[in-house]
Amino acid sequence: MEDQLWPSDSEVDIILELDLERAPAGEITRQMVHLVSDGIGMPVLVPVLIARGTARGPVLGLTAAVHGNELNGIPVVQRLFKELDPLQLRGTVVGVPVVNVPSLHRKKRRFIDGTDLNHVMPGEEDGNVSQVYAYRIVHRIIKAFDYLVDLHTASFGRINSYYIRADLDNPVTREMALLQNAQIVVHKPNTDGTLRGAASEMGIHAVTLEVGDPNTFQKGMIRSGLTGIFNLLVHLDMLDGKTEAPQQPPVLCRDSYWLYTDSGGILSVQPGLTQQVRNGQPVATLRNIFGDLVKEYTAPEAGVIIGKSVSPINQTGGRILHLGIPGDI
Repeated sequence: MEDQLWPSDSEVDIILELDLERAPAGEITRQMVHLVSDGIGMPVLVPVLIARGTARGPVLGLTAAVHGNELNGIPVVQRLFKELDPLQLRGTVVGVPVVNVPSLHRKKRRFIDGTDLNHVMPGEEDGNVSQVYAYRIVHRIIKAFDYLVDLHTASFGRINSYYIRADLDNPVTREMALLQNAQIVVHKPNTDGTLRGAASEMGIHAVTLEVGDPNTFQKGMIRSGLTGIFNLLVHLDMLDGKTEAPQQPPVLCRDSYWLYTDSGGILSVQPGLTQQVRNGQPVATLRNIFGDLVKEYTAPEAGVIIGKSVSPINQTGGRILHLGIPGDI
């Protein structure tokens, strides 16, 4: 029996470039953007959902799965479009539930040539495999946006808090970040080769939302992501309503960085996510295969735990934890 990928009465346009004018006002439509072709010449199609309102307004873009193992953002986009009423919408919402289609198929984080797609944005028109894919994502889809929320998760063997990366010196992206009701907000300028950075260079206000852990669906994280996006829609006057305030204010961090091991062994990281640690506090132990203590790692300064390794087997140079440095921005 032939697989049925979507309801037989639904229409999906296959196009070469996102075309918002093709989407009728007051409806939710679907497009598949033919971005590249695979090794036997078959099209690689990127799915796009479009909710076009009946009144004029900005274009908000949502992207998920830039890495193939980052799944939580997919149901955030799907559920948002189940709940959106385009007849009540001013402007347009565009959802890209999967940016990195080849890697999602392979259940791999990196692109098919081993490159981190989120480190080569905005790509190159005549570059290698990953550079061309990145270039076409940016220039055939992302360029249509006025605002962007890029949804990510932690990588293999690590877990994340619900946190935001944004340029907090920019008042627009600062407000976008605070509306997400995140546990932690980290100040990061946009010059980092990411999709967020590429969008910013094009004049698009963009933030990165880290929605939990890889290779899984986490209902609480998905629900939080939806709340933040609806907050943003209300703030941008794209929907009527009131924004939902966070249960407690986020921890604002002026900087963040990872701690790494300088030897291999069995790693155990003690602090939990969002836990505050003091300067010199023990945060991890490393043991050899016989169980002997090799080294104890301590916090180099006071901070908050943004993410951490949960994989016990850790080679020299492996990640320990992601430490946020609180401070006024």
